[in-house]
Amino acid sequence: MSTTSNTIYVLNGPNLNLLGLREPEIYGTTTLDDIAGMLEDRGRELELEIDMRQTNHEGMLVDWLHEAQAEGARAVLLNAAAYTHTSIALLDAIKAIRTPVIEVHLSDPSKREGFRHLSYVGMAAAKCVQGHGAQSYIIALEAVASGEI
Repeated sequence: MSTTSNTIYVLNGPNLNLLGLREPEIYGTTTLDDIAGMLEDRGRELELEIDMRQTNHEGMLVDWLHEAQAEGARAVLLNAAAYTHTSIALLDAIKAIRTPVIEVHLSDPSKREGFRHLSYVGMAAAKCVQGHGAQSYIIALEAVASGEI
């Protein structure tokens, strides 16, 4: 394992590639590319490097969590989307690595359908930021930069 860097992995799960188009009344009109740009800008100000990724495949998220540790990432911001509520594999992957993970959500799952109230990701994440739209990512990034995480 390499030494800890200033790289922040930002991992995004299924259907987040459709942000800006998908249910804008819930998720807003900001696209994932817009969020990437916001994170890059804020990351530069905080002297952090952003490694932004999206996949619709659960196993890829698991692989990227393992990679984050192997590459010495400072932290992971993880918006696992629907996998938040279903994936014991993600729970196990987060528990298996030492790299801190912050759970991120655009909406507030606790104010939505009952099946979204359970978070397997949250059972192992160091922190959860939810319900602030695209700003949730920035809040999570700033938590890392401040040393909170």
